[in-house]
Amino acid sequence: HVQLVESGGDSVQAGGSLRLSCTSDSRTYSSNCMAWFRQVPGKEREGVAAIYRHGDFTYYGDSVRGRFTIAPDNAKTTAYLQMTSLKPEDSAMYFCAADWGACHLRSWWNWHLYGYWGQGTQVTVSS
Repeated sequence: HVQLVESGGDSVQAGGSLRLSCTSDSRTYSSNCMAWFRQVPGKEREGVAAIYRHGDFTYYGDSVRGRFTIAPDNAKTTAYLQMTSLKPEDSAMYFCAADWGACHLRSWWNWHLYGYWGQGTQVTVSS
């Protein structure tokens, strides 16, 4: 069993920045594939960003590319999501996910591929 713990969610104004953190208790999984998803009530869970093989590859959703950055820590147990130029439409519950081999270019955004999830952290962006 892999435990993931997110933190960093907050309420900010449009144009602001936040950094989310996801810490794993399994270096094996966190060093292979970790991803961030977000979800608002009534909508499908959306892939935000993923990091594969501790930063060898990174993937981003179209709606966040150029504004968000996913990066690992040196210990290979934490994935950070740096969010800048935040918009009201970025408001959502953000979830961290991990699994071995889930991070591929054509499928990293598919939340069904991830077996381990955090409890979520809320991000609210006001206009």
